[in-house]
Amino acid sequence: MALIVQKYGGTSVANPERIKNLASRVARYKALGHQVVVVVSAMSGETNRLIALAKEIMPDPDPRELDVMVSTGEQVTIGLTAMALMDLGVKARSYTGAQVRIVTDSAFTKARILKIDDERIRADLDAGNVVVVAGFQGVDEHGNITTLGRGGSDTTGVALAAALKADECQIYTDVDGVYTTDPRVVPEARRLKSITFEEMLELASQGSKVLQIRSVEFAGKYQVKLRVLSSFEEEGDGTLITFEEEDNMEQPIISGIAFNRDEAKVTVLGVPDRPGIAYQILGPIADANIDVDIIIQNTGADGTTDFTFTVHKNELNKALGLLRDKQKDIGAREIAGDEKIAKVSIVGVGMRSHVGVASLMFKTLAEEGINIQMISTSEIKIAVVIDEKYMELAVRVLHKAFGLDKA
Repeated sequence: MALIVQKYGGTSVANPERIKNLASRVARYKALGHQVVVVVSAMSGETNRLIALAKEIMPDPDPRELDVMVSTGEQVTIGLTAMALMDLGVKARSYTGAQVRIVTDSAFTKARILKIDDERIRADLDAGNVVVVAGFQGVDEHGNITTLGRGGSDTTGVALAAALKADECQIYTDVDGVYTTDPRVVPEARRLKSITFEEMLELASQGSKVLQIRSVEFAGKYQVKLRVLSSFEEEGDGTLITFEEEDNMEQPIISGIAFNRDEAKVTVLGVPDRPGIAYQILGPIADANIDVDIIIQNTGADGTTDFTFTVHKNELNKALGLLRDKQKDIGAREIAGDEKIAKVSIVGVGMRSHVGVASLMFKTLAEEGINIQMISTSEIKIAVVIDEKYMELAVRVLHKAFGLDKA
């Protein structure tokens, strides 16, 4: 008997029929003697509908009240899922994040989990119940409802698996695993049987939509065995996310290519080249809880420097406003933003033992006339910022250049 946490996304619970299919799958696991915790998202499109309603009332909704509102989407789904299980003769209990006591900080709309009280869940499991938990949400130490940000149900699933020391956390989605890249962009993309946590973390952070980055961080930190599966297929092993690199075979140089259309570029031109200038620029951005990705600083011969970084497109105007308010203090000649960019990243632990990876990437892009605006590297990743109109072309030619279309 194993303790399994299963997480189902919005498309997996999009309507009553799919919820019944989910319940049938869970019932089969229960019949095999497993203890099962089910984490569900809101029905597909429901969170967007609730946010749109909030914006009809208040163009820039109050974050606390927005969390109160959007958390109701998952509350509907847990009730329906529990009822679907009961209809099959399976004992089930549903809980909101607050009822479980998934305690978070107070960063409304993108809270982070601090601790989980697993006592109630364990008691229900021992009593023979399937426990159904609302993903994406928790409660702060003051009793306020909080949400974990987009994709937060993945984080809930992995965090519960960690707290319960589950044997496996299964992430059910609308794809049957992790692919070398998005098959909608490259039809030749292949499903990977396994991938390391390091690679999955890089792919998630660089724009891969299969798993939310915080869920992968949780899994790596707490050594949670993670598997990505399709909720629309009865059979299949999906993709196993492993802790160890394969030692018994030649590791491929590149495992996958990620891309991200959702970033924007901020450039601060002509600031004095002095100690502390980076903090003066990025300090207000951090204080506003705006995430920064790639950072580049270029120093000129005239004693000034240009400072460029990327943020999420939704936060570009906020970032520009903060910096323009401090433009005089910073001493910047100009502050500019650019939304028409995209980031393309190649990821693979094989980079550690192979030379010429960057050279091949840059040569491949150059041959297609694709200009590189920014570059960021890690031990197993190279990311470039390019004009958004070339993004899909870049992904296709890189996928072929690194042989990812070959089994």
